[in-house]
Amino acid sequence: MKKYGVMQLIGCLALLLAGCSDNKPKVIPVNTMKKVVWDMMKADELFARERLKDSTMQKNREDIRLYEQVFSIHHITREQFYHSYRYYEAHPVQLKELLDSVESLSTKEQQELSKKRAIP
Repeated sequence: MKKYGVMQLIGCLALLLAGCSDNKPKVIPVNTMKKVVWDMMKADELFARERLKDSTMQKNREDIRLYEQVFSIHHITREQFYHSYRYYEAHPVQLKELLDSVESLSTKEQQELSKKRAIP
């Protein structure tokens, strides 16, 4: 009888844990998300430059292709990115941390490029 009660408890806990877990993707950490956002911004810039050269480019398809490349490089899915992005939008403190991190990454990359250009 005692064994049956323990088995019931384990079964109830397993059902409780299974019921609480949802299939939503986990939020991408700030340290990873900043790199993804920075690459997305660079993809937008690349697209904008290419579009100036060829005004007949189909915006939506090219944007999607570039974004998919960014997701692939960072080993994430579109769903993970947008789930995380919505999370950060809903949490202003974390969003500020993310945006500050992206700005810092941008500044660092610009400084490195300036150093490379300065070397003859």
